[in-house]
Amino acid sequence: MISTILRMSVAATLLCAALLALQELTASARAADDKPTNTLTAAEKAAGWKLLFDGKTTEGWRKFKGKDVGDRWKVEEEGVLVFDPKFGKSGGDIITADKYDNFELVLEWKISPGGNSGVMYRVTEDGRAPWSSGPEYQLLDNARHPDGKSPLTSAASAYAVYAPTRDVTKPIGEWNLTKIIVNGNHIEHWLNGEKVVQYEFGSEDWQQRVKASKFKEMPLYGKQPAGHIDLQDHGNRVEFRNIKILPIKK
Repeated sequence: MISTILRMSVAATLLCAALLALQELTASARAADDKPTNTLTAAEKAAGWKLLFDGKTTEGWRKFKGKDVGDRWKVEEEGVLVFDPKFGKSGGDIITADKYDNFELVLEWKISPGGNSGVMYRVTEDGRAPWSSGPEYQLLDNARHPDGKSPLTSAASAYAVYAPTRDVTKPIGEWNLTKIIVNGNHIEHWLNGEKVVQYEFGSEDWQQRVKASKFKEMPLYGKQPAGHIDLQDHGNRVEFRNIKILPIKK
């Protein structure tokens, strides 16, 4: 009888501990969601960070080779920049009005189930499409989209050129945190706090990988010293917030 009571007591203690841990995780997640979005802290302002999305308008963005963002890109009430094909007929990638050479770019994103999108950098409008010049940080539902079957085209890859070291995507419905560092020829892709891709423009490894990819026939690919930031229309709903950039001064 005593041993039974002890086992029940231990089980109850473990259950209470598990419930407390779950409450702490839930509170932590709620606190993260309650943080102000699309704003800069005093420290970020002092360091030179710049918001690329104000949470209210699409100011500072336009279509690739266009004048506005079209009607498939909208700002929702929660302060989220959304692409959704259901919004209208006029779609396409959007790019920053300004060009950037060396920078640290941070943003949060959600993808729809089975969805595909991307963020490209050093994009020039001299090419026929954004991806003909700008390398792509892949945004993807790895579990449901066919591209998720190959690490080379999975989330956070340098699409079709460099695979991430591992899959650290959050479940669908949760925000993922992306960081892209472009500093001279040095590139880093970060996802949810972990560096998953690193490469050097123009290196022998880079050249060999590009020659083995679909980009081998694109003379502008990965060769621009500066360019636009591009958010991709791949036909699937995708959401963005907290898009900010820190120019790196040489």
